[in-house]
Amino acid sequence: MLITLSILGGFIILTLGAEALVRGASSIALRLGITPLIIGLTIVAFGTSAPELAVSVKSALAGNSGIALGNVIGSNIANIGLILAITALIRPIQVQSQVVKRDIPLMILASMLFWGLLLDGELSLIDGVVLLSLLIGYLAFSYISSKNSNEEEEIEAGPNNPLLSALFIVVGISMLVGGGILFVNGAVDLAKTFGVSEVIIGLTIVAIGTSMPELVTSVIAALKGQSDIAIGNIVGSNIFNILGILGITAIVQPVSSLGFQPIDFIVMLAFAVIILPFAWTGLRIGRREGTVLLLGYLGYMGYLVNQASTQALV
Repeated sequence: MLITLSILGGFIILTLGAEALVRGASSIALRLGITPLIIGLTIVAFGTSAPELAVSVKSALAGNSGIALGNVIGSNIANIGLILAITALIRPIQVQSQVVKRDIPLMILASMLFWGLLLDGELSLIDGVVLLSLLIGYLAFSYISSKNSNEEEEIEAGPNNPLLSALFIVVGISMLVGGGILFVNGAVDLAKTFGVSEVIIGLTIVAIGTSMPELVTSVIAALKGQSDIAIGNIVGSNIFNILGILGITAIVQPVSSLGFQPIDFIVMLAFAVIILPFAWTGLRIGRREGTVLLLGYLGYMGYLVNQASTQALV
């Protein structure tokens, strides 16, 4: 009962915290003249990825590398196979050429780099510095690009008062940290109770739970016709998860890839690659593409459930 309350309570706090952070950050970003697409790729993506940051750092410090890495790998898979799929099924997503030509390829390259850095079995301090440096470069380039854009689409922001926006950000971050601690503690206890590895718990329950802010944000954005925010949030979150979340986590505490299988990285990279031709065709991700993505995700979840069942019987 306590485990369930810890996971559920942590999830609710994470979601509310992410919502507060996104609203505050988006309001401030709009005042700086940043376009909706860039907001989606950066500010909103960072806000909705904040639960992954809280969970991964907390897990790494607690020595739970399986959850720290599994959270990011699983979240990147869920962002495309589940969140993007559901969003496209609800309402087809229009994709800007910039996303196809620059941001999706960058997401693919980041995924490949992540896998390459883990070939020695660990994400070290140096690896973390490399990843975080690349993120800073990406943010700087995105900001400069936004200043050269003529896009005029408007989006809903958070509070109009700058001080209130700042308060939203502070409260959001605080809730994300507290919710992350609750969620991870519950997930670890669940793994121990059922005899399932932390890797599988990280790839499934933790990953899906910390991806819920992306789901809510992208679905609402799509329903409002704000495709830039919807697709930008997902692609940007995946880039942030690898370069930012893993970069910061590895700097705070190096993490091991022990227990992960090549298929986990292959699936993550495959989902990143497959949306490139999907988005390139007519600059649109429709219900047919959403169905393919969702079926692929369900297949991977089926594989993990089977793995968990095998472990539990051992």
